[in-house]
Amino acid sequence: MPDGPTRIVRFRGDGFAPRPRRRAAWIAFVLVILIWQGALLAGLVSPVFLPSPWSILLALRDLALSGELWRHLSVSLMRIAGGWALGTIAGLALGVAMGLYSLARSVGLPFVSALFPIPKIALLPLLILWLGIGEPSKLATIALGVFFPTVIATFSGIDNVPRGLIRMAQSFDIPFAAIVAKIVLPGALPSIISGFRISASTALLLVVAAEMIGAQVGIGAFVLSAGNLMQTDQLMAGVAVLSALGLIIGVLLSLLEKRLLRWR
Repeated sequence: MPDGPTRIVRFRGDGFAPRPRRRAAWIAFVLVILIWQGALLAGLVSPVFLPSPWSILLALRDLALSGELWRHLSVSLMRIAGGWALGTIAGLALGVAMGLYSLARSVGLPFVSALFPIPKIALLPLLILWLGIGEPSKLATIALGVFFPTVIATFSGIDNVPRGLIRMAQSFDIPFAAIVAKIVLPGALPSIISGFRISASTALLLVVAAEMIGAQVGIGAFVLSAGNLMQTDQLMAGVAVLSALGLIIGVLLSLLEKRLLRWR
């Protein structure tokens, strides 16, 4: 036995497990609001350029009571849902094909690498020429923006599945479809859901940009109209709605992640 007193060593193998700090987020949010309101009361910022949180809240109330908010929001949500669904289905199909088949990877990867950096909103005028100024051009713009992050996330997730697990399954003569369903896709799910987070944010950005360019109804069109009329309280109310929408999408994706990734 070693001489000297024994020392208890604390456990250090927690695996970098994140611990929820819900109060910290609320405290930070309240501090930002207080600093914002204090700057206005001290005269450091003009309310013409940055309205107070209370005036934004009143503008939101008036928009909700008049029905104007729900009219714009419902149209934007339908565009986001439609474009995101189209882009996600196509992106998953190509990403899975590129991850599983060498020919699809050889053909698809150069095209994705070449087209992904193009700003999708820059293609909106061309899509309007092809599809008209109605809903198809806006849905196509959102779908294109969603498509590429989904392809990359799906392909990368499948490509990073441990090859040892696949070889082990093959050595037991497990069918190809069962290997894909029980090993490859579950192993790629974390990357795919991360791609969903990026693509959902992209869809939100693109719907606002598309509505500012070629729409009369929608949150983007409303924000642009309020800015042109210098109605900064309504403009910030629209921005607050967009921020809340992004937060809600993030929460829904977190719930989906917890449900699908219980095995981790």
